[in-house]
Amino acid sequence: MNDLLLRQVTITDPGGPLHDTVVDLRFSGGRLAKAGAKLPKGDAEVIAVEGLHASPGWVDLRAHFRDPGEEYKEDVRSGLDAAAAGGFTAVAVLPGTKPAVDQRASVEYLLRKAQGHAVRLLPLGALTKGGKGEQLAELYDMQQAGAVAFTDDLSPVRNTRLMLLALQYALDFNGLVMAMPQDADLMREGQMHEGVMSARLGLRGMPAMAEAVRLARDLQLLEYTGARLHVEAVSTAHGVELLRQAKAKKLKVTASVCAHHLLLDDGVLRGFDSNYKVMPPFRSPEHIEALREGVKDGTIDSIVSDHRPEDVEHKQLEYGQAAFGIIGLETAYAVANTALKSRMTVRRIVERFCHGPRAVLGLEVPHLVEGELAEVTLFAPEHQWMFMEKDIASRSRNTPFIGHRFTGKAMGIVANGQVRWGR
Repeated sequence: MNDLLLRQVTITDPGGPLHDTVVDLRFSGGRLAKAGAKLPKGDAEVIAVEGLHASPGWVDLRAHFRDPGEEYKEDVRSGLDAAAAGGFTAVAVLPGTKPAVDQRASVEYLLRKAQGHAVRLLPLGALTKGGKGEQLAELYDMQQAGAVAFTDDLSPVRNTRLMLLALQYALDFNGLVMAMPQDADLMREGQMHEGVMSARLGLRGMPAMAEAVRLARDLQLLEYTGARLHVEAVSTAHGVELLRQAKAKKLKVTASVCAHHLLLDDGVLRGFDSNYKVMPPFRSPEHIEALREGVKDGTIDSIVSDHRPEDVEHKQLEYGQAAFGIIGLETAYAVANTALKSRMTVRRIVERFCHGPRAVLGLEVPHLVEGELAEVTLFAPEHQWMFMEKDIASRSRNTPFIGHRFTGKAMGIVANGQVRWGR
């Protein structure tokens, strides 16, 4: 890594020695060599961007890389490139591949493929074998290999006793269970949020109560076991309220929300554009308002990309036949910042991308300290820009945000001895 000198950087690093200062930053040999006013250029590459901020590296808790099995949609390297473009220095990768990541060898495969990249890959193991919800996977063995948590992603465990056993077993080795709160039977064949808009468009709806019913069950099991649970991709007002109540009881529960659910509501489906077909679905405005409030008051700990690449053959179809999902790593911060900037400070938004996700996984915060190895995200919260296809690092293009204007942009990262700056 060549020396890099960043001019006039605002530091957003709560708990760090440089927090809330405006300084020049010099990076050398993968470390923060010096922080101060008007540092000499020397032989460093100089970058000066108006309104540039730096924080400890961001972590995404929910991304799908399609590797192994569907690498033509996304492989490990292209997924990590997309994460870097979005300002993430670490990313938790979902296990629903072909085959599923449900054993030690699969975890080791992902870690090997990620070696040497600026972004750290954090494997998520399947909660059940093959993600089929029939038998627990080798959870402890996968954790020993490097898995940071366990989830069956879009196929949450239906069998209540099996979910209870998973929480009890994970408790024995302080493992973390992640679960998406959705009742598959209530949501069956649904195409969008159930409400006025679904009735108007003639599409079968997925009721908000499908989230509440499953979340209420999982929180009951959590209270019974005393284990740890992370609720993935909460999307409804009732879900936020149930989480708020659970936290008031001091249950060991955390939660995330997808960035796009903070900005868009189900009205975007008026044109039947399959790029807006996501799971959980875009909800009605009252749910979006509750999600924003949940992020603001800390009920929701982290904002995630829910990066889910799909190729043209699976996405550019009639709406009812198209696959669910959008890519989100490159746009997660811009989307969330645009949605929240009027009600949350820069610091609080950064905490939902850095401190919240790190607390969920028990990862240390890499404060900006002179002489220490750098794991830094560089971003400009007031930068006005338009997202274009050239900004996409993913192998897939399934996003509704091409041509969309945002406020706030992830500019780059310094991590693992490497600098990744823009695209």
